[in-house]
Amino acid sequence: MMQQKKFTGKVYLKKGQTIHVKIKRLGINGEGIGYYKKKIIFIPGALPKEFVKAKITESNRNYAKAKLLEIVEKSSQRVNPADHYDVGGIELEHLNYDAQLDFKRDVILQALEKFKPRGYEKIELRKTIGMDDPYHYRNKAAFQVRMTKTGKLIAGLYKPESHHLVDLPTFETQRKLTLEIIRKTLALMEKWHVCAYDERTNKGTVKTLVVREAFATKEAQLVFVTNERFIAHASEIAAELRNEFPQLVSVMQNYNPGKTSLVYGDETTRIFGRDYIIEKLGDVSFKLSARAFFQMNPIQTKKMYDEVKQALNLKQGEILVDAYCGVGTIGLYCGKEAGLVLGMDVISEAIADAKENAAMSGIKNVVYEEGDAKEIFAKWEKAGQKFDALVVDPPRTGLDDETIEVILRNKPKKFVYVSCNPSTLARNLVSLVSKYDVSYIQPIDMFPQTARTEAVVKLDLRPE
Repeated sequence: MMQQKKFTGKVYLKKGQTIHVKIKRLGINGEGIGYYKKKIIFIPGALPKEFVKAKITESNRNYAKAKLLEIVEKSSQRVNPADHYDVGGIELEHLNYDAQLDFKRDVILQALEKFKPRGYEKIELRKTIGMDDPYHYRNKAAFQVRMTKTGKLIAGLYKPESHHLVDLPTFETQRKLTLEIIRKTLALMEKWHVCAYDERTNKGTVKTLVVREAFATKEAQLVFVTNERFIAHASEIAAELRNEFPQLVSVMQNYNPGKTSLVYGDETTRIFGRDYIIEKLGDVSFKLSARAFFQMNPIQTKKMYDEVKQALNLKQGEILVDAYCGVGTIGLYCGKEAGLVLGMDVISEAIADAKENAAMSGIKNVVYEEGDAKEIFAKWEKAGQKFDALVVDPPRTGLDDETIEVILRNKPKKFVYVSCNPSTLARNLVSLVSKYDVSYIQPIDMFPQTARTEAVVKLDLRPE
C-alpha cells in the first residue's frame, strides 16, 4: 500500500506565478505586505487595505517578493504620484502625505516593539513633524552618468536592485536648479565629446554628477566624479556653465577610479571658482566643501535642530560634546549658550569646514578633532575631560558598543540622540536605558515621499 505524503502546510510559489493578495500593512521600506496562504509577500507600490494582483519575482522558504500588476480594490489613501519613475527615493509618492507621516511614526513604534528596550511601552512617541510642501526639498543630486546604445548621454538613478539607469530630466523632490545644471552639463559633455564611464569595460571619464544648492545663499556647486584624472575641455565646460548659471560658484573634480560602490574617492581638485559654497541655518553660516555632509533638506533641518536645542536646554558654562559633528552644524546651531563645544568626525575636510564655520559665525567656544568617535572619547576620558551634555548623530549603523560604553561610564546629564534609522536606534536604546530614561521620541520627516524617517530622542539620566 502506497504511503501518502503528509501535508506540511508550506506554500511553494514559482517565479512568474500570478497571485491575488490583500495588503495588511507597509514594511519598513514602504512596500506593501500581504499574506498568501500564510506566506508573507512583499509588494512595492501596494498600500494597506488594497486587494491587488501581483506576479512573483522572487520566492524563498519563508517569504516572497512580487511585482504589482493591478489594483483590484484601491485604498482611499492612494494619490496620483508626481513622478512615474521606477527608482528609489519616491517609494511612498503614491501615499497621501498625512498617511506618510503616520507611517513614519509607526516605523519607529515597530522598531521599539521588536527590540523591546526597557520601558518602551511607556515612551512618549510624538506625531511626525512634516512639511507644508513635501516636494522640491532636496538640495543635492548625485546622478550617475552613462551613454545609451544610441550614443545619448543620460543621468539619473538606478532601478531598485538593478544596474539599469533611469534618465531623470525631472524629479519632483529635487531642487529645480540642481536638475537644470545637470541637464546643461550633459549637453556640454556631448558638445565637447567628454566620455561617460562604462561599467562593463571600466573605461570612460565621468561617472557621476553631483550638484548641491544652498537654500539661503542660492549658491551652487558642481562636482564631476571621474574614473580618469583628466577631463577634456573641463575649463571650457565650466566657463559655459558659469555664463548660464551665475549661482554656480564652484566646479570641482573628484577622482574615484575603478568599480566601487562609493560615490567619492579621496582626491578632490578645483576646476573653477571656490572650493565650497555657503549655507545658513538661522544666524549660523556653514561652509560646504564637495565631500562635506550636510542634511539634504534645510527646511526640516532647522526644525530638527530647534528640537535638539530645546531638548538639550543648555545653560551658561555647560560643556557639550557634538559627536559625529560633520561640518559642525548641530554644535554650532545649538551650543552658543555652552561654555565649550567639543566636536569630532572621521572626515578631515568636515573638521576643517567645521573650524571655518565657527570662525565665519564668530563662535569661539568650540574645539574640533578628527577621528573615530570611540577613539576620541577614549582620548578625552584619559585626559580627564568631563562634559555635561551630549548630542550624537550617528550614521545609519547607529552607535557601536564601545561608544555606548563610554557614554554610560561618563553619564552626561543631558543626552540627545538624533537618529536616521529606527532599527539601530531601538537596538541602541536596549543598552542606553540601563542608565537613562527616554523622555520622548520626536519623529521628523526629512525625506518626504520616501520610507525614511529621522527622530530626535531626549534621554534623561536616572538618579543613582
